[in-house]
Amino acid sequence: MSALTADLASILASVRRPGDFFVAGTAELRMPSLLVDGVGPIALPLLPAQAAQLAAAAEPAPYGRGEETLVDPAVRRSWQIAPQHVRIGGRGWTATLDSILARLPEGLGVDKPISAELHKLLLYETGGFFVGHRDTEKAAGMFGTLVIVLPSHFAGGELIVRNKGREARLDLHRDDPAEVGFAAFYADCVHEVLPVTDGHRLTLVYNLLRAGGGKPPEPPGYEREQGRLASLLEAWSARKASPVDDGTPDKVIHILEHAYTQAELDFAKLKGVDAAVAGVLAAAAAQAQCDLHLALLAVEESGIAEYADTGSYRRGRWDYEDEFEAGEMTDRSVILSQWRAPDGSPRMAGEIPAEDDEFAPPNTLDDLDPDEEHFHEATGNEGASYERTYRRAALVLWPAHARFAVLAQGGLKATLPYLEDLTQRRADSAGAEQAALVAEAHDLAGYMIAAWPQADWYYAEGTQPSDIARMLGLLVRLRDTDAIERFLRAVVFARRRRQGDNTAIIAALETLPPESAPTLIEHLMRGPAAAAPAAAANLLARLATVWPDDRRGSLAGAASLLLAALPGDPARASPGDRAHTPRALEERPGVEPGLVADALTGLAAIDPALAERAVAYVLAKPRTYGVDAILLPALRQLAGHAIFHAPALGPLRDAVLAHLRARVAEPLAPPADWRRASKLPCHCAHCQQLARFLDDPGTKAWVFKAAEADRSHVLETIRKAGCDVDTRTDRQGRPYKLVCTKNQASYGMRVEQRAQDLKDLELLAP
Repeated sequence: MSALTADLASILASVRRPGDFFVAGTAELRMPSLLVDGVGPIALPLLPAQAAQLAAAAEPAPYGRGEETLVDPAVRRSWQIAPQHVRIGGRGWTATLDSILARLPEGLGVDKPISAELHKLLLYETGGFFVGHRDTEKAAGMFGTLVIVLPSHFAGGELIVRNKGREARLDLHRDDPAEVGFAAFYADCVHEVLPVTDGHRLTLVYNLLRAGGGKPPEPPGYEREQGRLASLLEAWSARKASPVDDGTPDKVIHILEHAYTQAELDFAKLKGVDAAVAGVLAAAAAQAQCDLHLALLAVEESGIAEYADTGSYRRGRWDYEDEFEAGEMTDRSVILSQWRAPDGSPRMAGEIPAEDDEFAPPNTLDDLDPDEEHFHEATGNEGASYERTYRRAALVLWPAHARFAVLAQGGLKATLPYLEDLTQRRADSAGAEQAALVAEAHDLAGYMIAAWPQADWYYAEGTQPSDIARMLGLLVRLRDTDAIERFLRAVVFARRRRQGDNTAIIAALETLPPESAPTLIEHLMRGPAAAAPAAAANLLARLATVWPDDRRGSLAGAASLLLAALPGDPARASPGDRAHTPRALEERPGVEPGLVADALTGLAAIDPALAERAVAYVLAKPRTYGVDAILLPALRQLAGHAIFHAPALGPLRDAVLAHLRARVAEPLAPPADWRRASKLPCHCAHCQQLARFLDDPGTKAWVFKAAEADRSHVLETIRKAGCDVDTRTDRQGRPYKLVCTKNQASYGMRVEQRAQDLKDLELLAP
């Protein structure tokens, strides 16, 4: 158990009063009737023509300075209409206003009913604003202000509310005309309206009144708790910055009291004590330079189910009200996801595991009730089992400098989306903000390169891009050439990778100085070429094709290394291969036609002499480079390209054409009788009967009556030998009979082969 989590939980436990100095949200708008004297009915969303009429019927909004009431467009630029000239009503509006007022007591931490009194209707035109100010008490029992922004088309005009060093920036504009944005705050809070940059902002302003009079309520204040939290987090951050492990977790998790759906996961939508705790933590985290996020916590458990001990005896048997109960747990996962930053943005992404020692208070998970629980009866060799799922919202924080360490807990599924977000934010920013994002992205890239997964199997041959391509694409967008070169050396060219990554690799190489690329490519050919030769050959072929003649010659070293790594002789395993053990040699990849086609394309373009050696090598390895399986399909891929007629490929073309012509020259006629090939892999008594049947020119069918094991054996022999025989089982009588009938399958295959050979000769012959 960590003292950090216990201390943090102790401080948060004292934050029990719900509410904050402000509350904001969205409410459904049921079409109201809005009438203004001198203008008439107002349509919503507000039309520009009616906005002009409202401005003509209104007066400039003043502001107070001490005992004075002043009008100064440098301080406040908006129009106001007094409440006696505004009538808003209808059953729909009453329901809307009541739904807003019902949310305010808990949100503001007020324990008595709240009523609202319309103060004025305000119109902000483009350029309108109101500098920071405090509201004065305008009615008995007034303690706060409610602002409701009616549907209209505008941009800007955010409301900023400040209290005791904390600030909330609230965008109350709603795109849906069936919704209104609202904000309520204590009257002594400094607040301002930022300039409206486009359109018209139409708002209703209400005085909030508390029934019963007395001393007005004050905003919940947790300055003492905030200070203690900040000191605790600052000390934690300092310890985590030390290279010595102090035993504290990298992150801390506090589960919230209320239930929230994914759509409700937002700092602005937290309820009651959760909102108060989040507000105090946010202020302390900012002071201590810690990151704070909202996340969804998902706990999944499974294990062995046991029969319950309680039940009743009915109708001759025991009936159990709860037949099973959870026993030993065998598997458990605790994952955080669906991240939200205090500004509402999903900056974090992916799934990050949570550990038991990270929860504040400790052992929090022990007291949770599952959201779902399922029991499964025993089946076959499997005993009874259970599955349980818990879902909770949680606040998660960590020192800002430990952000990458936390991200790394989720692996590439967390770090890659975060780097993508940084990359996009960098593209959308400028100046100092962009420079800071570039620096953060560079640091994260370095962290990811150092921690890149080691599993070679992940990067085995494949045509689809892997995470390597995704990472390279981001580094190219960031124009981080230092990270690109480090990533190529440390990850791409040091391990297996996919052929599908080559497009990204080529784009990355193009960002580097021309003199450094050949050396990097040689790194690839020294080791991973033996583990993923097709990917290496494809890369070399594509580079040799797109690079101009004056650069192509620099690939000669890489071309020689590729030639030395061509499969075919286990003793020629590259020194960079994983091991020269029998198992490692067995795992060397098989040969595909594309490997030969790409290798010859690259070698012929770079150095024809190397291509000649490659042709001689593959022709000398017929068991590895079969004519029909490898060489002929490779030449089909090259047909129509200039490389096909290269002199270096002449011996290969001649060998394949000679093979085709010899096969076409063989006589092709259907069998003259019923004799079929009778060479079999088995010489048991039953298979000898099969052989005699196959060798008999006058017999078309043979019935083999035998037990199932003997029939199956004969069937397997027919399959292995590829006999020209159709089979069926006659299930009349005992034992069953295997009926074998000769066919012309081999002849049919030769007819198809002849047609294909003629096509290939037409394609490949000079």
